Amino acid sequence: MFFAMKYRELKDLIEEGENIQCEFKLKFSTPEKIAREMIAFANTKGGYIIFGVDDDKNVVGVESEKEVAELVKETAEKYCEPPIEYSIEFIEYNAKELVIVAIPESHIKPHRLQDYLDDIDLNKAVVTIRVNDKSVQASKEMIRLLRAQNGKKALVKYTIGQNEKLVFEFLKHNERISVKELSKLVNISERRASRTLVKMVRANLLMIHTKDNGEEYFTAAV
Repeated sequence: MFFAMKYRELKDLIEEGENIQCEFKLKFSTPEKIAREMIAFANTKGGYIIFGVDDDKNVVGVESEKEVAELVKETAEKYCEPPIEYSIEFIEYNAKELVIVAIPESHIKPHRLQDYLDDIDLNKAVVTIRVNDKSVQASKEMIRLLRAQNGKKALVKYTIGQNEKLVFEFLKHNERISVKELSKLVNISERRASRTLVKMVRANLLMIHTKDNGEEYFTAAV
């Protein structure tokens, strides 16, 4: 999907700065922190982690490519559930050694920080996604949608009930709606409101959006 990267491609990535598909790391910090980044890319559209570049796009290089590679391997295999697929490449850039880790978008979402549980606990699981230039915790709604993506099927048969009609009516006068707003609007639990909105997204009736702080809101799909 990504490799082998050419010098010009790497130069363009660095000049563009961090974004939804690119993260700079001056050095390998901790497996937990790097796992969150790898998980976010796998759960979203894929992307690159470039070791040896700081947040201001200054190319510093890494001390040991081998050490970074070993730590990345351990992180992908032992700190991510399911384990993350990735490719790794070493490139000399302006006389500095950089390590580029490419993570493709996963087909077995959602990935989470290893918790040694048999299944995802929606209240506790660390499931990250990429939003702009940040990796943020996914909401329960997003986790449910990531799960549904594994089947790669929209809800083609979906009955529009009173709650759904009220959502459409609300969106005629407002640009967006949240789980809390729907819960208050129709006097149902937030859990039920969440499931309703998620199903409407799966039926291609709504679109889900994530803010930089991880909060979600929904808009009409058309």
